Amino acid sequence: MRPAEAEDTEPQSNTALERNVLENSDFAVRRADHVGFSVASLDSALRFWVEGLGGQLVRVGDMDGEFLGEVTGAHGATVRMAVVSLAGQMIELLEYRGVDLQHRASRPFDPGFAHLALIVDDIDSLLERIAVYEWMPQGKPQVISGGTRAGTKVIYAVGPDGATIELMQLPKATKNHNAD
Repeated sequence: MRPAEAEDTEPQSNTALERNVLENSDFAVRRADHVGFSVASLDSALRFWVEGLGGQLVRVGDMDGEFLGEVTGAHGATVRMAVVSLAGQMIELLEYRGVDLQHRASRPFDPGFAHLALIVDDIDSLLERIAVYEWMPQGKPQVISGGTRAGTKVIYAVGPDGATIELMQLPKATKNHNAD
């Protein structure tokens, strides 16, 4: 299967057991609340998300103690945190202190890897802008050749902490930009 067509596959149907579990569940997932990124420097991360991408700072704060340790597993840590609103998405930025930080770059194909995809008007201009904040594209933007997303221009960009965003320029925006 070509990557450009990966989104067109039909989801596999649930087995009878899976359907039974889903139908008899006492819970429901209501909606996603936010996406979180651990960062080396909250100040640098805020510059990128607010100045670089145009997000709005919602709040800042500090966390520590048993609550933080039980929720995150980072026992003994303190956290400087901020929440930024960007295009209707809440982004939580977390700077952990007081724990052994092991920074190793993850790759898009490593298990557990995650990214946030953003719809943008002009990938090329945005890539120039975010380079100032040390966010680097992983190659050259590519146009999806088939399927429901045909014509969409896409690229991953990785920040200085290893966080990844996917930029997606929809076909109409691609055509308008190329006509300039």
